[in-house]
Amino acid sequence: MCTAATYKTKDFYFGRTLDYEFSYGDEITVTPRNYPFEFRYMGRKDSHYAMIGMAHVAGGYPLYYDAINEKGLGMAGLNFVGNAAYQEADESEDRDNVAQYEFIPWILGSCASVGEARVALDRMNLTGTPFSEQLPTAQLHWIIADRNGAITVECMADGLHVYENPVGVLTNNPPFPQQMFLLNQYMGLSPKQPVNTFAPEVGLSAYSRGMGAIGLPGDLSSTSRFARVAFVKQNSLPADSEAESVSQFFHILGSVDQQRGCCEVAPDKYEITIYTSCCNADKGIYYYNTYEGHQINAVDMNREDLDGAELARYPLIQGENINWQN
Repeated sequence: MCTAATYKTKDFYFGRTLDYEFSYGDEITVTPRNYPFEFRYMGRKDSHYAMIGMAHVAGGYPLYYDAINEKGLGMAGLNFVGNAAYQEADESEDRDNVAQYEFIPWILGSCASVGEARVALDRMNLTGTPFSEQLPTAQLHWIIADRNGAITVECMADGLHVYENPVGVLTNNPPFPQQMFLLNQYMGLSPKQPVNTFAPEVGLSAYSRGMGAIGLPGDLSSTSRFARVAFVKQNSLPADSEAESVSQFFHILGSVDQQRGCCEVAPDKYEITIYTSCCNADKGIYYYNTYEGHQINAVDMNREDLDGAELARYPLIQGENINWQN
């Protein structure tokens, strides 16, 4: 499964973990302004906002998992298995029919803010049209965010839902309103040491640091990851420098890192955190590390020809880079 989060210091940061048992061949992909998008129902779009993100490129088409555009808007799709249900295409003129696999470039290519994304969502049908027979439609929901706020988008059997996301966090099941409701059971947690309200006359005392967060879940389920990242993010102290901000963001998502062997999905198959990303949405920089390589790597979209028409693709750097000091 996966976890996404937002974070704001001097700049706005957006990123996610991708947790799965195998990789499709992920690449950091820059789509310049004049790359022609051929949308399944909405025709060809020759000009749009540039974007950078993690994608599987199939037949020259970037199938984005997560991305930011040049205006500072970010978007990520996360597994929503069992709840996602897509809409039928509507041929009426007042509806935009968008296939699930092209949802991220559709929004990031034309929207500069969450507010503009909301307007686009109001007239959109999100269809389950697959990219190809080899790549069937994934069951996903999405977080869309800028420096001023975040929303969650879920397409279910009863329609397309758009929710305010006040914590700027998304994991997987259950649907987002239930995830938010479950945070109520952690409202007593704190980064401060607890006060004995259980039985003041008994003389109970804290025997360790960090006891204000006792009850914060530590398992790998999506509800537990949602609560843990929300707690860590909300109590994370920001720093002004780029290096400190990026480091802190990786520490926030590191609180839900998945280690090989801890989450079995089939005999001898285990889910791991394949990559973790952190995008500086204000500067257009995509930072990432991988399960086998903890060094933080970066691709700056502004070092590419953003007025071009060809994708710029960077395979993930794998392998641990150990710095020997003697």
